[in-house]
Amino acid sequence: MKRILEQKILSWANSPQRKPLIVRGARQVGKTWLIENALGKKFNKIIKIDLEKQPQFHKAFEGDLSPNVMLNTIELLAEKISPGNTLLFIDEIQTCPRAITALRYFYEEMPQLHVVAAGSMLEFALGQMSVPVGRIEYLYLSPMTFYEFLLAIGKDVMAETLLEDPSNHSEATVNAIHQQLRIFFFVGGMPEAVLAYRNKLSYMDAFNVHQQILTSYRDDFAKYNPSVNYSCLDGVFISAARFVGEQIKYTRLYEHASGVTNHKALDLLCKAKLIYQINSTDPSGLPLGSSDGKRFKVSILDIGLLQHLCGINPTIATSSENLLSLYRGKLAEQFVAQELLAWHSQKLYYWSRRAKSSNAEVDYLTLKDGNIYPVEVKAAPAGRLRSLHSCLATYPNCKQGWVLQENVYRELPKQNLIFWPLYATPHLGNRENL
Repeated sequence: MKRILEQKILSWANSPQRKPLIVRGARQVGKTWLIENALGKKFNKIIKIDLEKQPQFHKAFEGDLSPNVMLNTIELLAEKISPGNTLLFIDEIQTCPRAITALRYFYEEMPQLHVVAAGSMLEFALGQMSVPVGRIEYLYLSPMTFYEFLLAIGKDVMAETLLEDPSNHSEATVNAIHQQLRIFFFVGGMPEAVLAYRNKLSYMDAFNVHQQILTSYRDDFAKYNPSVNYSCLDGVFISAARFVGEQIKYTRLYEHASGVTNHKALDLLCKAKLIYQINSTDPSGLPLGSSDGKRFKVSILDIGLLQHLCGINPTIATSSENLLSLYRGKLAEQFVAQELLAWHSQKLYYWSRRAKSSNAEVDYLTLKDGNIYPVEVKAAPAGRLRSLHSCLATYPNCKQGWVLQENVYRELPKQNLIFWPLYATPHLGNRENL
């Protein structure tokens, strides 16, 4: 399965200024595959130690953290390590906090050795432990994008068409791609679910994988015993899925806990990349990001997991003629958030009017070539996009509004609007993550 971050991780390996790399992301997004298959082919040998399955390797990080001392212990349990020719891969690093501390000494005393680690739930596992700032690089891996999904199921031509200028796409092309997008709305981008669907074209097989993945996440909530109790974390996680696309108050996330406790739980889940908080902000200028912290929306890790958490029948997602109406528009908003995060930025924003008597809201704000664009995910005609028109009128620096919908690309210069096919999210920003 091709991943869009393959070139980025190879660039890390080739950089003379590289630092030890931690590939982060939720469980089962493909971190190990990316390291072993995309990065591993550059080396004569990979030495992989899995600190969860092979606890005997914890001994390497218990005493002296000098690289030579640590490597002596690792080599006794594994194989000879040759800096420059060997990739040292430390998997499930969150299970041994001292292994994270050890990365700084590899950077300072043995920079010629390529050291890469993979971890999930680091904030759950590490608590208040200090991480060696400035001596580690991070790469965040998201679930598979729609583009990667198309490649995985053998739709290579369609995948490459997706990256072409959508203004050249015919109605037949747009309809064909959106037909595959219906499938992606249910299967989602978790690699194991994609593989399960590809092997038998079975939605139920993908559904079963979703259940297994969600169970593993909930097991982690209990396993790492973080500062917020299991019930609150689980309740906030489920509620966040049901509130996708809506402005939320902390007190609504889990009724059996206070707003303060829910706030802590949401922050922890966001740091673990299971949930993404989308803050309301003022698009009057750059940088985006100022927020009162009181108004926000969320998306979750993956659209397939979202459907499972919300109990949506897969036949609805795959047979509906209107993608934008599915689950009251929540699936389309989740899809756009997930794609924007993977292609463009690890932070998302939206706009809502601050006046108490107004409920004007624009779904997302995105940046491209130094300009801010308000983005709506709607099937409405141009005349009914009141919030988008209001945003453009209020902020003259936003020269144009973008609308994601199910039809072909078209421009309305007099209204400063462009209508994009729903799948065109790779074009809605600078591809900063690549």
